[in-house]
Amino acid sequence: MYKFRFFLVSFLLSCTLFSQNNKVFIKSEKVLYKSTEQGDLNLYFYRPLNFDSSKTYNCIIFFHGGAWNNGNYKQFERQAMYFASRGMIAISAEYRIKSKHGTTPFESIEDAKSAIRFVRKNSKSYSINNQRIAAAGGSAGGHLAASTANVKGFDNSNENLQVSSKPNALVLYNPVLDTGPDAWGYNSFLRRMDGKMTINPIEGSPFHGISKDSPPTIILTGTNDKIVSVEMISRYKKKMESFNVRCDVIFYDGAEHSFFNKGEDFIDTLLKSDLFLKSNWYLEGTPTVKKQYQ
Repeated sequence: MYKFRFFLVSFLLSCTLFSQNNKVFIKSEKVLYKSTEQGDLNLYFYRPLNFDSSKTYNCIIFFHGGAWNNGNYKQFERQAMYFASRGMIAISAEYRIKSKHGTTPFESIEDAKSAIRFVRKNSKSYSINNQRIAAAGGSAGGHLAASTANVKGFDNSNENLQVSSKPNALVLYNPVLDTGPDAWGYNSFLRRMDGKMTINPIEGSPFHGISKDSPPTIILTGTNDKIVSVEMISRYKKKMESFNVRCDVIFYDGAEHSFFNKGEDFIDTLLKSDLFLKSNWYLEGTPTVKKQYQ
């Protein structure tokens, strides 16, 4: 009996080590992209292990969640390492948040646009294809990614605004897409005062800015999400398609908010994201997420 237990424990341990050994771990490089009155902001670059600066790579930029109030770039570290392992340059961005910088969601939108503009402006220096820059994010970070695509204004006037801050594709995990009066997050947007006038929260609403120029999008969300409703996501998809813009939506039955970083849902959302990016010519070959994480 003892020998059997020893064999079983050894076998399970070897399986665990084998599974861990399949994961591709990539160390990030910190790059300053913006200095503000509230502090410096960085991008964290994850490059393929066989990175060759003479080649050009497609890119994905992640924005973390946290209700525009907290959070950090490591929320999407696994996703960034995975896409780097698949041959992309993946970037996770810092941006101003209320708890650390005392700012509002409008400053967060500005920073998200600055991040994409910085990457596109310096694309040659970083071996990036400036026509294949995807933006991604979860919850408030999904809102920021979608805002860079659909929301007008809130640009930093000190930057070269001739350089586009609009991504070429969106990968959104339970994103906040409507900041109107009946939507979650409305009060967060009311914090900003411009002189004596309060800026209308709808000015920061990706749903209200959808147009024929919105990029192809995939949305992955749960049916039991109390922040991002099925109805809101369905309205977003319908409006996107009214402009003949691709909008894939995948509902995860029974899943709640922030489900995408947990267990099998992490694996499946990453797989679906991979397939979406592949269908838009960002990736080639067979997805490796199950090989790496199962």
